[in-house]
Amino acid sequence: MHTSIRMTPLALAALALMMSSAAGAQTAPATPQDDADVKALIQQLEQLKTNYAQEVRRLRELDMQVQAMQARLNGKAAPIAGAAAPVPLPPTSAAAPPTGDGYASSAAEAQQAKEASRRSVDDVKQQTSTLFTRRFTLENSLSYARYDRKQLTLNGFLALDAIFLGNIAIENVESDTLTYNLAARWGVTPRLALNLDVPYLARKTVFQKGGAGGSAAAIAQEETTGNGIGDVSLSANYKLFSEHGRWPETVLTVGATAPTGREPYGLSWKVLERDDDDFIRFAVPEQQPTGNGVWQANVGLSAVKTADPAILFANLGYIHSFENSFDDLDANPDTVNPGDVKLGGSYYFGAGVAFAFNERTSLSISFSDKLSARASTRFKGGQWVKIVGSDANAATLNLGITYALNQNTTIVSLLGIGLTPDSPDFTLAFQVPYIL
Repeated sequence: MHTSIRMTPLALAALALMMSSAAGAQTAPATPQDDADVKALIQQLEQLKTNYAQEVRRLRELDMQVQAMQARLNGKAAPIAGAAAPVPLPPTSAAAPPTGDGYASSAAEAQQAKEASRRSVDDVKQQTSTLFTRRFTLENSLSYARYDRKQLTLNGFLALDAIFLGNIAIENVESDTLTYNLAARWGVTPRLALNLDVPYLARKTVFQKGGAGGSAAAIAQEETTGNGIGDVSLSANYKLFSEHGRWPETVLTVGATAPTGREPYGLSWKVLERDDDDFIRFAVPEQQPTGNGVWQANVGLSAVKTADPAILFANLGYIHSFENSFDDLDANPDTVNPGDVKLGGSYYFGAGVAFAFNERTSLSISFSDKLSARASTRFKGGQWVKIVGSDANAATLNLGITYALNQNTTIVSLLGIGLTPDSPDFTLAFQVPYIL
């Protein structure tokens, strides 16, 4: 039976020293001075071994600190040139004790901290632009929007510049929309990603009209509902520039929206009140639309810049609507007037900031706005006519919280507060992206 013994360079040196001393002892008798020299050399050897173990332990601590600091930079800092590689302790040395100052105690823990910090940043990027590193993501979202708009209608004239003679009518429209959206995000390459969004809408709208029956105190009310699939959209994101130095990550987005939802033209109307001359005073659609009814194309740019501990993002773009023909454009249920509709172009822009609190939670604050031009209609055989009041300015203040449940699932909650009359009063949305 053979036993192999592994010895460190310092142990080999000590063995050689003792062998030389033993050889010298065979040729000449040992003297008290020789014994003192050997003891001094052995003490120096032990001191060197102790210093060596302490230096190796210090190198390991410094290496762990470097890795932990790089992890704090959200995985964006390049490896420091000349950083010491992990140095193993000698077999006779004890493991280094934890530093107790928040640094990683091992290379594995430093790598885990780095990946966890990057996960929080990736979740924010997924919501602000596109994350190309995720191969396939399936996203379920549920949103609720509340819209309330009042309008005062005066039908008459002023007598003596002070007394109004005529009818005063107050019109109020209250709308609640619940939208479920199923989205698929596919990272084709590190620079190209495809997105498919399929929404399903459920809407309830309450119409209120004052001045019913010619009395200003009387208010008529009617409620209509509608549900069905919305307009399906397909888009592609292409990374133009990666984040480098002061330059943000820039992504180009192009997409198209198909009119798969129920269009708002040609709907059946319900007449609730007519005047004595058979003029319709109050009528509401029997069903609520779930789409725009026209094809749309959009192009936009988005930029994301990490500035530890914040993440800055912004976007802008343009939506073009193509004209489409419909069998009936008139809201009067007694007539049928076919024609064409051309919605006005829309410009949108926004900016915000997100803060990654830890490896699981982040908070975002942003502003978004959408400016839409007037829509135009053209009855069959007629000229294009712009619809007064069809232009819009919808500005929203958005607050969001992102929380990572586990390695594959994230919960995103968003609250939107309308800042202009054309935007919803508020929107509340919950998104659950799942990484496959």
